[in-house]
Amino acid sequence: MTEFEGLKALVTGGASGIGRATAELLTERGALVAVLDLSKTDVPFPSYEADVTDDASVRQAVADAVAGLGGLDVLVNNAGVGAQGTVEDNDDAEWHRVWDVNVVGMVRTARACLPHLRRSTRAAIVNTCSIAATAGLPARALYSATKGAVYSLTLAMAADHVREGIRVNCVNPGTVDTPWVGRLLDAAGDPAAERAALQARQPTGRLVTPAEVAGAIAYLAGPLSGATTGTALAVDGGMQGLRLRPEAR
Repeated sequence: MTEFEGLKALVTGGASGIGRATAELLTERGALVAVLDLSKTDVPFPSYEADVTDDASVRQAVADAVAGLGGLDVLVNNAGVGAQGTVEDNDDAEWHRVWDVNVVGMVRTARACLPHLRRSTRAAIVNTCSIAATAGLPARALYSATKGAVYSLTLAMAADHVREGIRVNCVNPGTVDTPWVGRLLDAAGDPAAERAALQARQPTGRLVTPAEVAGAIAYLAGPLSGATTGTALAVDGGMQGLRLRPEAR
């Protein structure tokens, strides 16, 4: 498939997990892709170092990436961090840190990319949100708050930029089998039991793969979804919409 032939895409948090899977898929489909991450890593596409909590760092990395690509058509706003706990479990500093990465980091990146996207005839932004934005998950208060903000930010951006020809959507993954989830499982008292519990809360009975989220991002970013903006696409194994009865024993 080559529906991205000639398009230039920038993926933040592109060194691993969802970001890397997305960069690989867009490349396979014909896009020229660059990635931003905290440090340069061994990836098969141009990589630029950027800290999304530092506006100057973001602006420089975006400028360098766009110069290398020769323009910009697609921004995948994927960089983010996780957090655990109830409202009592994280102090103010951690709330500010996670908010700065997950919400303001997307703002900084989009702000730096918008002047370039306005010059595209097929511009799209896809934000990585989460099922945590729309479903109450235990011990995820801080993370859920940031992703709820990403969901609302997506809608506001879509309204702001639709008349400029820039579509803005988000994906809402369920629990994805990423390195971050892997570290959570490794730290659990019983990793096997914790994995089984995470799998069981998704109606499909398994974790979402990074490639499945990448497929949804590619759809929203691609020319075939030209009439889609202000939309949240669930990639959650049915968590949001399905209410299954217990299996008969």
